[in-house]
Amino acid sequence: MTLGIILLLLKLVTPQFTEAGQAKLEKMVQDRDVLTQQWKESESKKSGIFGNRTKKDMIETNEWLERIIQKDNLIMDELRMIGDIETTSATQTGEDYKTIVFKQEKDIQALKRAVADRDKQLKEKLSERRTFEWLSLTLFFVSLGLGIIVYKKVFKA
Repeated sequence: MTLGIILLLLKLVTPQFTEAGQAKLEKMVQDRDVLTQQWKESESKKSGIFGNRTKKDMIETNEWLERIIQKDNLIMDELRMIGDIETTSATQTGEDYKTIVFKQEKDIQALKRAVADRDKQLKEKLSERRTFEWLSLTLFFVSLGLGIIVYKKVFKA
């Protein structure tokens, strides 16, 4: 009964049991309950003179207890295996997260380099544009100056 309560608590605390593992565990607990019932029956058996227990009765009771202990050991082994599986699963999940984070950091670095290259290209284009603007402004003033000179010569003459 107490083992059933422990299993119930484990079920509530760790809901990540696999269905097959949980079914196997439940079958083992049921088998243990059957063994416990048979032990209780052998414990109440009194086949001796005057209604006392004989050596044979006690040996049979001990055999049932040994079977219960063996079943308990199997159940504990199964619980340890499930715990190992969960630990492995958690470790793999942690490793997956580390891999994802590493990949994202790598992608971020690549994006930073791409943005830096793009900024460099924009600065180069901006400097070329500034050169064109200064050249255009200079050409405008030279044309304006020549236009004024030509205007003065034509209207003075």
